Amino acid sequence: MYKTLINTQSLVARLGQKDQIIFDCRFNLADPSAGECAYQAGHLPGAFYLHLDADLSSPIQANTGRHPLPVVEKLVNKLAACGLNRNTQVIVYDDNSGAFAGRAWWLLRWLGHEAVAVLDGGFSAWLAAGAPLEQNQANKPEQMGNFKAHIQPDYFLTTEALSQSHPYQLLDARSPERFRGELEPIDPMAGHIPGALNRPLTDNLSNGQFKSAETLKQEWEAKLAGKSANEIVHMCGSGVSACHNLLAMEIAGLSGSRLYVGSWSEWIRDPKRPIATGEP
Repeated sequence: MYKTLINTQSLVARLGQKDQIIFDCRFNLADPSAGECAYQAGHLPGAFYLHLDADLSSPIQANTGRHPLPVVEKLVNKLAACGLNRNTQVIVYDDNSGAFAGRAWWLLRWLGHEAVAVLDGGFSAWLAAGAPLEQNQANKPEQMGNFKAHIQPDYFLTTEALSQSHPYQLLDARSPERFRGELEPIDPMAGHIPGALNRPLTDNLSNGQFKSAETLKQEWEAKLAGKSANEIVHMCGSGVSACHNLLAMEIAGLSGSRLYVGSWSEWIRDPKRPIATGEP
């Protein structure tokens, strides 16, 4: 069972297995149709497409961030319609260093499905290896899957929980410039939540792939500074790229941290909530 990462060589060897489903999670925040267009132009053999907005999130509400959690029943039905069963190995990939695939990885684990892994290096590594592609077709499963959700209730925290006194340490996956409030290309306000620390998701990578488990463990333990994983809550702009840090900690063997789903884009919905800029 693959539960964190799978490399291109291993996935090539597994192509065509009946107990496996591949999901293409490519997406572009500036052009929401770009990922699906890229899928139609060429995708991994047998892969199905998951859209960040339509499948991996629910519609934005007045008090939510940009990517609220999807409606459980809708996502479960989508996954089952692709043939997902309880024992199916799931592989997810994107072309953005795992930032969007990481969201799918976390959601599946939240739904109780542990056999899910991100393709290390994503679509770029697949192309570089000369591995096969399919074009211009949407795959159909041989039969409907029987997947049912077994929600993990302690996987995330709400804004309400973080607005009160809490023992958690927030870790923000956005770039240092966005964290410090020097640049904000997406949300209407710049800065970070007071007390949060910055760990850009790019720090998890070397040459487009995840660093070794040993290196990640050393780096994350230094960042945690004695805190345990279950004291850590990850955030970003909208609860998507933060999943990259959750995955990195899991690779490092540091399980138990949580996701702040609403993240920065939800926090700033209420002007009464405090905002910080600069270094913590």
